[in-house]
Amino acid sequence: MALSAAQVDDGRDALVADGIRKAFAGTVALDGVSLTLPAGTTVGLIGPNGSGKTTLINTISGIVKPDAGTVVAGGRDLAQRPAHARAGAGIARTFQNIRLFRDLTVAQNCEAALVAQPRARRAQRLPIAEVLALLGLTDAAHARSSTLSYGAQRRVELARAAVAAPRFLLLDEPAAGMNEQETAELTTAIRALRERLGCGVLVVEHDLGLIGALCDVVEVLDAGSCISRGTPAQVRADPAVIEAYIGGGVEESRRPEPGQIERTEEVSQ
Repeated sequence: MALSAAQVDDGRDALVADGIRKAFAGTVALDGVSLTLPAGTTVGLIGPNGSGKTTLINTISGIVKPDAGTVVAGGRDLAQRPAHARAGAGIARTFQNIRLFRDLTVAQNCEAALVAQPRARRAQRLPIAEVLALLGLTDAAHARSSTLSYGAQRRVELARAAVAAPRFLLLDEPAAGMNEQETAELTTAIRALRERLGCGVLVVEHDLGLIGALCDVVEVLDAGSCISRGTPAQVRADPAVIEAYIGGGVEESRRPEPGQIERTEEVSQ
């Protein structure tokens, strides 16, 4: 179960989504989902096609308002507050699709992100040069973002989210489209940011190798509900998780090993 708002007020620095429900045109996308993201930890969010992962991260970040439930950070319920209020509470995110200013340099992209931050958050900013160094982007600081490789552009998005020193960093499929080397570099970058900022990181991903390397806890959604929660090893061995990914019609002898659960694509609501 998620931590309560009272527990957070008692000194546990966490982002708590509790009892989130969301329906679109009568179709239930989230049915009472709860998730806790403590500062300094990384939580993975996985699930098959259409399970509600993107809807949940959109609800937490303020793009979508839930029909019911709470989103508490810093002792405040933000569930019905706009996205900029979440930013003021120290919540930052990236998106599945790259959304950089292509004609601006890497450093200018980071500066643009700070302009959009509330004044209180801008005061806590990290030096852009430090963030770029953490992410291996120092040499690209003055290069236009459009000239960078796909993997480097993904890391620029991370840098842009990190410069305001968020307390909670939400990453929506950060490794989408990456090759093995790019994914390894991204994994190192996310780990470095978490250690430097002490922030909580929520990773929505299909790459179970990345999830296993980064995450302390993994939550699994299926059809808008949480069906499993535990360490990466526990979740990958959970029969309910394997069933959710491959369906009940596959013969037992053909079922994949836990580490071979196939990747699927999230349908954004």
